[in-house]
Parts: sequence; structure tokens; C-alpha cells
Amino acid sequence: MKQTSWYFEDFHPGQEIALGSRTVSEEEIIAFATQFDPQPFHVDHDAAAASIYGGVIASGWHTCSMMMRMVVDTMMGKSSSMGSPGLDGVRWLLPVRAGDTITATYLTRQVKASATKSDRGVVWSTWTAVNQHGQPVCTIEGMGMFGRRPDA
Repeated sequence: MKQTSWYFEDFHPGQEIALGSRTVSEEEIIAFATQFDPQPFHVDHDAAAASIYGGVIASGWHTCSMMMRMVVDTMMGKSSSMGSPGLDGVRWLLPVRAGDTITATYLTRQVKASATKSDRGVVWSTWTAVNQHGQPVCTIEGMGMFGRRPDA
């Protein structure tokens, strides 16, 4: 059964949540990079071909944004999320190219109820995206604040 809402109490260490998949097109890669990260290997075919990547690749920030969308669509959009105080780390492990399909998971590493605010808790997590070959392309480690279940 698919979870319909997420509160702090719904998270436990070791829990892995499948976030789905997304295939990225060259048009998306170039449009995102043109607006937000216009480095030549993201937006210029000739420069990208001459780079260490041998062709146009997605901005790492684009990869993170696609992962964020999957997180929101799968769980955050129907959660008691109160936002995040920040990330502990982002790693871009392999380039994401046009036609790649990334599949992401959310791993709960730690949970802790707030000692000073009884209406919330903190969840530490690792998000991992792999390509269609099962190779990790990006990891994000961070924390999120979630409201407690009203009857808790």
C-alpha cells in the first residue's frame, strides 16, 4: 500500500523509500543550464565535445532539482514537512547525459524528536540517484524537519 501522508513518526532508521524515475532530454539539460548554470559543457555542443566529458552533460544542480521533484512528488508534497536547515553534502559521481534515466531513493539514516518543540522532529536522510545502468550519479545528505502526528 502506498503511503498517503508523512509525519515525523512515519520515518525510521534504515527505511528506504523508492522515489521513481525520470528520463532527461537534451532540451531540458540545455534549458536548465542556460538559465542557471551556463558553463560551456552544459550548453555548447562544440565546447562540450572538446571537454573532459566529450559531450553535453546536465548541470549537477539540474540533477539535484530532478531528485527534489521526485522527493516532493512521492512524499514531501503530502507530508508535514517544515523545510530543512540545510544539506551536509552533495556529490556528483557521474555525468548525467541526454537520454539517461535516473532512479532515486530516500534512505532514512536517523530520526530525533525535538527536545524543545514538541510539535516536530528532525529526519537525517541520504538521497541517491542511479542511472539506467545502476551506477550512482548523485547523492545528497541532509536533514528535514517534520511535524509530529497530531494524535502523538
